[in-house]
Amino acid sequence: MSLSLLRHTPYLTSAVPLPIQYFFISLTKMPKTRLSTMRQDSGAPKFQLKCSEVGGVVPKNRVRKRSVEMIAKEVKTESPDQKFLRHPEIEDFANNSGNIYSQSIQPPANWERVIEGIRRMRSSEHAPVDSIDPDEGVTSLQPKERRFAVLVGSLLSSQTKGHVTHEANQRLLENGLLSADSMNKADEVTIKSLIYPVGFYTRKARHLKQVAKICVSKYDGDIPGTVDELLLLPGVGPKIAHLVMIMAWNKVEGICVDTHVHRVSNRLGWVSQPGKKQGTRSPEETRVSLQQWLPKEEWVSINLLLVGFGQTICTPLRPRCAKCTVSEFCPSAFKEISSPASTSRTLSPKKKH
Repeated sequence: MSLSLLRHTPYLTSAVPLPIQYFFISLTKMPKTRLSTMRQDSGAPKFQLKCSEVGGVVPKNRVRKRSVEMIAKEVKTESPDQKFLRHPEIEDFANNSGNIYSQSIQPPANWERVIEGIRRMRSSEHAPVDSIDPDEGVTSLQPKERRFAVLVGSLLSSQTKGHVTHEANQRLLENGLLSADSMNKADEVTIKSLIYPVGFYTRKARHLKQVAKICVSKYDGDIPGTVDELLLLPGVGPKIAHLVMIMAWNKVEGICVDTHVHRVSNRLGWVSQPGKKQGTRSPEETRVSLQQWLPKEEWVSINLLLVGFGQTICTPLRPRCAKCTVSEFCPSAFKEISSPASTSRTLSPKKKH
């Protein structure tokens, strides 16, 4: 599978200047004086000065004292049901949770019928992704080694066909290099020869050596256990990080979006750029957009479902719309379109996935 993604962390951080946070109240209701900031209550006593105070000379300290006393009588405790816009916490921006500025996203119309229709089509036609058993040969490994093997396979899968990735992983297994310790001790030339012909095998061999060294020195031969820590590893981007969390740690923290999921989601009109009607420009934008409305119980299955559908029916070029049973719900049906990722003719090998 080809895994082209952006780095995760930048999309969730938004800095709002402090003064702006304090002035979200409508300007049309902005008080003109300090006294007018008090809640108006028909039952509250009127603030009046005696004629002698208006025409005569009153000591400044007396006026100040009387004013404070009168204001204290006017001001009432804020009622429990009175709601104001709270100041956002740092965690709100960092985790994209509880964001008071984001609006709820309505799920696309008929999305459940579309998923059910795709499931029926997938069950009746074999896809290349169905031929790969990710657990072949690794179930007998110790837990640490099995998790490291999952990380290695995920790194190799970037911009590489599934069967090529699988065969490279098997060669590493047969040569005893699917543990962080053995990989760390192996030379880069050996690793490169064993993983060839995966995409960018020279760069991936270097990344595997670096990853193995980090896992040995920092995690005692195991792999990182969080998305943030995985993203610090060479060659690891959001897609790989979320895939590893699911496969290695059995934790679902995000949707795995590759080029197939990215393409199909855009054709179905399921995703869009923030604040715009245009489709997403990258798999990472697609992941963020999907997670705003797709129920979490669908996050794992949606990857395999749409990958196989994209390999057999909703192909990058000349999609088989006539055979698609959900074309009536697809705004792109019978339009000869290519993958949204194909706008860039050259692939950047330096991009993390």
